[in-house]
Amino acid sequence: MRKITAVQKPLANVKGKTAFVTGGSSGIGLGIARALSAAGMKVVFTYKSAAHRDAALACFAPDNAGVHAILLDTTDREAMVRAADEAARVFGPVHLLCNNAGIGLPAQISSVSWQDWDWAMDVNINGVFNGVRTFLPRMLEHGEGGHIVATSSSGGILAGTLGVYVTTKFAVVGMMESLRTEMAGRNIGVSVFCPGLVRTQIFDTDRNRPASHGAVPAHRGPPPLLPGTGAIDLMGAAMDPLEAGRQVLEGVRRNDLYILSHPEFAPAVKQRMQLIMASFSKQPAPKARRLATESFTPDIYAADLKKKGLLKSAPSRAKTVKMKARRKSVSAARRVKRGSK
Repeated sequence: MRKITAVQKPLANVKGKTAFVTGGSSGIGLGIARALSAAGMKVVFTYKSAAHRDAALACFAPDNAGVHAILLDTTDREAMVRAADEAARVFGPVHLLCNNAGIGLPAQISSVSWQDWDWAMDVNINGVFNGVRTFLPRMLEHGEGGHIVATSSSGGILAGTLGVYVTTKFAVVGMMESLRTEMAGRNIGVSVFCPGLVRTQIFDTDRNRPASHGAVPAHRGPPPLLPGTGAIDLMGAAMDPLEAGRQVLEGVRRNDLYILSHPEFAPAVKQRMQLIMASFSKQPAPKARRLATESFTPDIYAADLKKKGLLKSAPSRAKTVKMKARRKSVSAARRVKRGSK
């Protein structure tokens, strides 16, 4: 069994460090920004609406000089670079990137328009990558340790009725898992946050729709629910954004791969994992193919399980030999016993 790479915790202590939070003027992003600020971080958050910016700034103490807002469209790569430059000028090197900005487009794959599909991909996938591509080289260069967390969704680990949104959020999970593999041992933590319902304006997406992605629909219905479901106040049952932000902060401190704040999804996730395991071929893999596969299969899952104390250690070679000898001795004794009857 190959050696498992130990999980580093570059931001176990966040006080005095600098964070950059996209989509931080409302909802989950604002909850994250508030939690980080309360923990002693300098926080830069981005916004699209001046009204949201002003409301967000009012959530911080007037004498808090450690908060700075920047107008940003995360799909604009040149603007992302300018925002990173501004953050560095104001607070110095950025240690924590929270790729939070996204849209909760209430569209299904079977009926989505070309424009809605492209818009969702642009914001929810390209916007996240733009942040990574801009800030990661800077983190590696300053060498003070860093962390990147992206907000996916429970829809990033389970299918749902919002097919387009789910597609983008599955992609974010894959992006962060891959990036964690690449950053192992480089003092850069990587996490993906997969929340359930949080009290936000996520379904009011068209307020920020750019003209490049088509006109705002005359009527956008509520998010589709499963057939037979009655009227439900989704936001009335949702988590407070500040609580979500606090859970993100703790996950960053521990450098958890997955930050899962809503345990009500656990039963369905368990069923999905059980189905995946039950769907593998029962034929044993040839040794050559198995060894080839091991050469590119990451140990990020085993490493996080080990960190949480959930990975059973493989027995040592000496212990394995001893166990085999014991089993052989017991089998021999049983044969002798049967022969004496």
